[in-house]
Amino acid sequence: MATVVAQAHFVFGLRAGVANNVCFVDEQTVVFPSGNNCVCYNTIQRCQRFIPGSEKSMGMRALAISANRRYLAVSECGEKATITVFDLQHEQGRKRKVLTAGEILVQEFVCMAFSPDSKYLIGQTGGPDWMLIFWLWEKQKVLASVKTSNSNNPITQVSFNPYNNMQLCVSGTGVFKLFRYSEGTLKQSSFAKVETINFLCHTWMTEEQVIAGTDTGRLLVFESGDLRREISINSKTVQEQPLRQVETRKITDVGEPFTVSHITAIQSFSKGFVCSVGPGTVCLFEKTDDDGYRKSREIQIPSDPYSNEVTLAECQDIDTMCISPAEETLAISTDQGQLYSVNLSSVDMHREEKLHFEFLSQSFHSKCITGLSICIRKPFVATCSLDHSIRIWNYETKALELYKQFQEEAYSVALHPTGLFILVGFSDKLSLMNLVIDDIRTFKDFTVRGCRECAFSHGGHMFAAVNGNVIHIYSFTAFENILNLKAHNGKVRGIDWSLDDSHLVSCGMDGAVYTWNTQTGKRESESVLKSCSYTGVAFSSDCKTILAVGSDRTLKEIQDGQVLREVPADEVAHTAVAVSHSGRVVFSGTSSGTIRAIKYPLPIQKEWIMYQAHCGPITKMLVTFDDQFLLTVSEDGCLIMWRIIDKEGRGLKSNRQIVHSEEILVTKSDLEDKARNMLELKMHLEELQMENEYQLRLKDMNYNEKLKEISDKFTQQIESLKTTQQAMKVEMEKQELEHRESFAEVTVKHAKELKDLELSYSQKLITEHERYQEIQQKYQQMQEDHEKQLKSNEESRIQALEELRQHCEAKLQEKIQLLAQCQEDAQQQICEYKEIIKQVEEDEERKIHDIQIKYEKKLHTEKEANTNLKGETGIMTQKFYTLQRQIEERGTDINKLKQERQRLLGLIRSLESDIEDLKRQIAGHEKTNQDKDNTIASLKKKNQELEKLRFVLDFQFNELKKQTEPQQDEITEKRKKINQLEEELVQIDKSNTQLKLSVSELRHRLKTREKDMYKEMQKVKDLETHLQRLKSDLHNCVGFIQDPRKLKDSVQIIYARYVTQTNGLEKSSLAEDIQRVFCRQRDHLERTVNALKMRLAKSAEEHDKVYIKIMKENVTLITEINELRKELRSAKTQVKDYKTQMATMKKSQPNSEEGLKKEPNTKMLIN
Repeated sequence: MATVVAQAHFVFGLRAGVANNVCFVDEQTVVFPSGNNCVCYNTIQRCQRFIPGSEKSMGMRALAISANRRYLAVSECGEKATITVFDLQHEQGRKRKVLTAGEILVQEFVCMAFSPDSKYLIGQTGGPDWMLIFWLWEKQKVLASVKTSNSNNPITQVSFNPYNNMQLCVSGTGVFKLFRYSEGTLKQSSFAKVETINFLCHTWMTEEQVIAGTDTGRLLVFESGDLRREISINSKTVQEQPLRQVETRKITDVGEPFTVSHITAIQSFSKGFVCSVGPGTVCLFEKTDDDGYRKSREIQIPSDPYSNEVTLAECQDIDTMCISPAEETLAISTDQGQLYSVNLSSVDMHREEKLHFEFLSQSFHSKCITGLSICIRKPFVATCSLDHSIRIWNYETKALELYKQFQEEAYSVALHPTGLFILVGFSDKLSLMNLVIDDIRTFKDFTVRGCRECAFSHGGHMFAAVNGNVIHIYSFTAFENILNLKAHNGKVRGIDWSLDDSHLVSCGMDGAVYTWNTQTGKRESESVLKSCSYTGVAFSSDCKTILAVGSDRTLKEIQDGQVLREVPADEVAHTAVAVSHSGRVVFSGTSSGTIRAIKYPLPIQKEWIMYQAHCGPITKMLVTFDDQFLLTVSEDGCLIMWRIIDKEGRGLKSNRQIVHSEEILVTKSDLEDKARNMLELKMHLEELQMENEYQLRLKDMNYNEKLKEISDKFTQQIESLKTTQQAMKVEMEKQELEHRESFAEVTVKHAKELKDLELSYSQKLITEHERYQEIQQKYQQMQEDHEKQLKSNEESRIQALEELRQHCEAKLQEKIQLLAQCQEDAQQQICEYKEIIKQVEEDEERKIHDIQIKYEKKLHTEKEANTNLKGETGIMTQKFYTLQRQIEERGTDINKLKQERQRLLGLIRSLESDIEDLKRQIAGHEKTNQDKDNTIASLKKKNQELEKLRFVLDFQFNELKKQTEPQQDEITEKRKKINQLEEELVQIDKSNTQLKLSVSELRHRLKTREKDMYKEMQKVKDLETHLQRLKSDLHNCVGFIQDPRKLKDSVQIIYARYVTQTNGLEKSSLAEDIQRVFCRQRDHLERTVNALKMRLAKSAEEHDKVYIKIMKENVTLITEINELRKELRSAKTQVKDYKTQMATMKKSQPNSEEGLKKEPNTKMLIN
């Protein structure tokens, strides 16, 4: 086996078409299906944990999570459908149990649900049987099963009652049924007439109330299985109908206008419920006081800013919804494979604003991914899909860097090695685009139609593009078509460059694999196998051999046109191939979505490690240049990142040292826009600062006025408290005298009572001592009599035992004699019985034969009677079922009466509890009278403490006044300094703008001079070309020296050609003089420009120094202002403390007066 292992690291994509495909494990972790795996995604740590699907499954169908968030159930299709229960608390998602339908042949389970205590599990099978199966899943035991629907009415959802383990709800097209598990069977407990309604979802609100959503946008409320009312979505109130109207009305959805789109998902929570209302919108409904529901908010999926089509993102249908355990976040999944979330706490905070969903992680592809590419200088991955989008991913940060939506389908994609450019193949063109900081912008289009494959060379100076069966090679610098490689008879399906870019390998549907020389355009080797249509090709790590896969289900290694090695065929075909740069392992993708890791050099036998990856054929796969990650894409729209490690868990060591760059392309217009925005924001900041200062001044004025008012109030209150305190002292002295007198009287009475009690108790003790002596004498006499009786009883018992022994011995001898006689009689009787048995056996054989004949006749008659009885029993069973339904209806009526009785009992109990509370209150009032006497003593101590506090507070208040006055003067002085500094800043800004204008004018002059220079240089070049031509013509004339006629003719021809240009030569001398003058002027201008640049640099430095000084002074002033604000806050808190103390003083006065009034009453009672 291969020593290199691939470990699933991260996935981008959601598998749509799975029921309940989003579940919360806890507040931070979400479970969703992707490819052929279930992914546990931590939204804060941005890490994923994978739970792989089974090998022979034909795809996932539904998910379900238990109420305690520990177990996850996954249903998978196949010849025999299964439900696998995983333990999510285990690190690797340990498989607990695998459930099947038993003897029933089931191909899929459409939906599932766990019971509230997580012990039971229900699963709804698909058509045509539509069986509901009830498991005790930990023991893999099927407890019951029942048919829920017909083949024409599919089921959409099943659920447990969250308050009752034994009650279930099933909904679908024309189906809304409640079942109850009892005595080993599932019995239907409701018979609602809903044959024409298509239910898409439902949720339990209470123990008896269920709300269901339909395909026509209706929300129907069921109580005890019967329809009670309907909730309107358009208005914010509930349309409630009386029970009689609901019962008589026949519910039909045919002929009603489609005012609202279908409701596909609904979820309940503590405040109400959430439901999807049409494409891209979710409504929140809250409970009202009258047990109804009202619509509180709407949350919408926002429009895609990168899409040209406005309604593409907003028109997504919501498949499932789930709420976190603490009800803080709501997550949804859509039919286009996207995950969104919203914070429910923000829903309550921002009630006036429009709420929008946000992506849970990133935006995913919704259709087949057709292209995959990576670059050397950046950790970027580019993908294109049939959903008209191109996405740039970062495999280090696990984030979506760029995303662009187009109007056409993208067939292929290729990243430049620098990561700054991208090639995209469309149906009518091949586009070269720039990867700007926040956009993908087209730079140049090439006329390559239907480009299914494209790739940059490793150096980035060339790129190859496929058009049908022709490979075009272009120069990236000149954008010219260098070579056209024509040899394939079928469509080219794969291309790959060698490391030195000297060779290119290609494979096609015609079964040919060619290697091309990219400099000459010639074929260097070929391998043709017409029985195989190749789908993927790659060079080995040393570029000496080629690895190819195709429809013959084998992996071939080709060298010089010959197949060196071949991995044997399997049941599944290979669709893609990738080779690690270390040369230790080869990865291949299959049509079933699995990945195989095969060691290199290739083995002869079937030796590989297989991983569950995608749920569709793998279209492309690549290994990153540092050998750390394997990237795979598939027709299911998912991108999976695999970490390549050895068996010890360490990453592979690569010979290359790849350093990722951080450069980004930015256009000049974008930079100018950002500079403008910065200036506007600075101006806005200055305006806000001015407004804040003005508001602070106003607040200071208001606070000073309030402080004066509060101080006046406190002085008045202190004077009033002094007067009340003196009055209280006088009253307290009077009460102390009265208490002393009453205490003396009570002590005298208590002494007299003590003397009387002592005399009475001494007489009682004397009488009781005399009684004790009499009882002791009687006890001694009784003990002596009891001892005498015991002695007489023992003597009589001994005599009776001796008599019994003698009698038993005589009886034993008689019995021994009788036994001997009986034995002799028994032997004689045995002989007689043997003879009798022989005669009886002969008689019985005759009788048995006669009886056999009789009973055979009776059996025949009874069989005829049984057939008649079976027909009668069928009729009776029908009658029995009708009677049973009547009994169940009466049972429901009885339950209603019981509930009314329980409600009345509850009222009685509540009234009794009120009576007891009133009794307790009466007892409490009696205790308070005693407590008030104790409070009088505590009030005396508080009065003394308050006097001390008043004196301290007066002293502190005066000190605070003295401290605040100088600080206010300092604040005014510092504000004046700030205003002066701001004026200096404005003047400096004006001087800077003037300097910038002068620099721009000089630059414009320089540009004009440079253009003139360029024109003159071109003239010089033209003259040089004329001279070279004249020289060549004279050289030709020299050859005719011996023939004078030809020499004359050639000289005349040269004269005719160049005699007109002599004036040009004269002019050239003048041009040289002009050139010299021009050079002098240019030097002079350059010197002036340099001098101006130096001045500008100096002025900029001086400006920066002044600006830094102003900023430092601003910082010091701001710190001083903050300290003053803190002192103001402390002063405010002290004032509040004074207020609270004064309030306590006011409260204590009336309490003390009440206590003084009640004391004379207590004295009267004591007297």
